[in-house]
Amino acid sequence: MNPLLHTDIVEKKWIARLPVRVRPFAVLARLDRPVGVWLLFLPGAWSLVLAAGGVRGMDGAAWRALVLFGLGAVVMRAAGCVVNDLWDKDLDAKVTRTRLRPLASGVISPRAALVFLAGLLGVGLVILLHFNTPTIVLGVASLPLIALYPLMKRWTWWPQAFLGLTFNFGALMGWAALRGTIDFPAITLYIAGIFWTLGYDTIYAHQDREDDALAGIRSTALRLGAHSRRWICGFYGAALALLCLAGTTQNSAFLLFLTPALAHAFWQMKIWNPDDPASSLHVFRSNIVFGLLVLGAVAAT
Repeated sequence: MNPLLHTDIVEKKWIARLPVRVRPFAVLARLDRPVGVWLLFLPGAWSLVLAAGGVRGMDGAAWRALVLFGLGAVVMRAAGCVVNDLWDKDLDAKVTRTRLRPLASGVISPRAALVFLAGLLGVGLVILLHFNTPTIVLGVASLPLIALYPLMKRWTWWPQAFLGLTFNFGALMGWAALRGTIDFPAITLYIAGIFWTLGYDTIYAHQDREDDALAGIRSTALRLGAHSRRWICGFYGAALALLCLAGTTQNSAFLLFLTPALAHAFWQMKIWNPDDPASSLHVFRSNIVFGLLVLGAVAAT
């Protein structure tokens, strides 16, 4: 297969206008692929808006926190990508979709990537220090998860579960940012996010099944195989049930608000073709819409 026909390097026009030396770092940070920023941001946004009592309860402090969460998602997703590619540069070189990544292809050296990572973590710390102490503690506690996640694909068939633990930490942080505690709705949202991530990242991993098997990379796509659709339906079902449980603590009509997200999950499973990498990528990206529909439901509480 020609790697240019199936790669996660997307040459956006605005990236092409950047200085030549800057472009590889923009690609390393996945700025050409903002879907990861959305998927990192949305669980925190759900929690923060729910903690505020819906959009009608959002005051200046809550809106400020939401903006900071958005900025933090951009920076920390970029940092996570650098950590991932530092660990995986040799494995990425063996996978068609990832062999053109800057570290795998040698465009950026590991030393330059580490300097870039230090800068991103510094910016992330500045953002984090705008929050209260419980939120800062949670933010620092998430760092070991970010550092260890890339190793999971070597140790377990369930790296997507560990990604869920990592990517949904914002659900705990969003609640703590406004309430100063971690209460039942926040924990429920966090677990819901883990199941959601298990669903969408298993879909994503189906793009690389053949290459991953040859490279010795483990994933739920390989572990679940032909039963993946059934399992993903279960993951989405658990996520929606837990989202409903969290939302009904604030509004008994939350299930009604959540109906569009439920319909979107059914649509994903209807159109997904696990044997077509383009279909897996399309359905994976559509989880931005799912997350925004959940945010709309939370905002209506």
